[in-house]
Amino acid sequence: MESFSLILAIVVVTALAFDFTNGFHDTANAMATTISTGALKPKVAVAMSAVLNLVGAFLSVEVANTISKGLVDETGIRPEVIFAALVGAILWNLLTWLVGLPSSSSHALMGGLIGAAIASAGVGAVHGDVLVTKVLLPAIAAPLVAGIAAMLGARLTYRLGRKADGKAAAKGYRTGQIASAGLVSLAHGTNDAQKTMGIITLALVAGGSLAPDSDPPLWVILSAGIAIALGTYLGGWRIIRTMGKGLTDLQPQQGFAAQTSAATVILASSHLGFSLSTTHSVSGAVMGAGLGRKGGVVRWSTATRMFVAWGLTLPAAALVAAIAEWVCGLGDWGTALVAVFLIASSAAIWKISRREVVDHTNVVDTDEPERSGVVTQAMAAVTPPPAGVTEEPAAAVAAASESKAPSATTTV
Repeated sequence: MESFSLILAIVVVTALAFDFTNGFHDTANAMATTISTGALKPKVAVAMSAVLNLVGAFLSVEVANTISKGLVDETGIRPEVIFAALVGAILWNLLTWLVGLPSSSSHALMGGLIGAAIASAGVGAVHGDVLVTKVLLPAIAAPLVAGIAAMLGARLTYRLGRKADGKAAAKGYRTGQIASAGLVSLAHGTNDAQKTMGIITLALVAGGSLAPDSDPPLWVILSAGIAIALGTYLGGWRIIRTMGKGLTDLQPQQGFAAQTSAATVILASSHLGFSLSTTHSVSGAVMGAGLGRKGGVVRWSTATRMFVAWGLTLPAAALVAAIAEWVCGLGDWGTALVAVFLIASSAAIWKISRREVVDHTNVVDTDEPERSGVVTQAMAAVTPPPAGVTEEPAAAVAAASESKAPSATTTV
């Protein structure tokens, strides 16, 4: 009983550690556009997001129930299985954070749970209908719906405000961005914090501390909310930079449209119990808003890397979790070995991240803009510039280039 109590405690602590990484990994979802357009200062933005994440954790338990009761057969799950699932999810979160890619913490967790469950009890331990209807289909639909809504919303805002004073309109939309960013943070708490609640509840059921089909206890809700809020406050600055500046350049009107569309999709999904990826929703909305401005383009080179990460999230987390579950199955020393590996890997990733520090002081720096991909250059070539922007005549540009060109004897 003592060893079981110990493994259950380890699972709970590891789940809260995942929730913490989820917080700083997904801060960009709520605040990247707000920071990039200057609506809020970086530290103020993440503090606001942290508080609203905590509040959102108390608004619903539908998504938590999807994780704890629906995705896998809880009667055949041991605490070691859940621990292995969390190992896969945490390592994927940290790796994608290191390279600044906004992947889905939700799918990392579910991929880890699926891989560990299959390694432990076989394919039958996973409820395929729940996986398809409440995980995979929303993963495809959410970015498309949010993207289309954001594109149409951005075009509508520009059309409605075309006669308004430019500075006054920008100021008004920045104010609207603050409100919509708060709504995204609240929605994030109702969806992502609950996933950790669900995984802890599943562990408690597996350990016999809770009856099957139980809702998350109050202490689970509170601890999960605090963990994700603390992670959010630290700020996932690398991903904020990618989301705010790497995908497209947003004006306040576009930022408002993107955040409002994403928040609507996330809140609706939370109400229905869909374990939605807030990252997919917000990323889709940002790209849609980027295309909603005349002359606006998406940096498809960055978007392509992000899509690849999305596709790899479930299988990569599942594979790591399955290996971790096999090692844990060797006995207590195997579980200890996996725990040491997790701690050492996390420390190594953090140390590598210190080679190029990204924080609130340089998150919006654009001294080294990303090179445009072929698709972006082609779209920019055929898209007219925004209203009020004039292009230099080609002859003038050519003359200027010739006047500045080095002499024939200059070595280039």
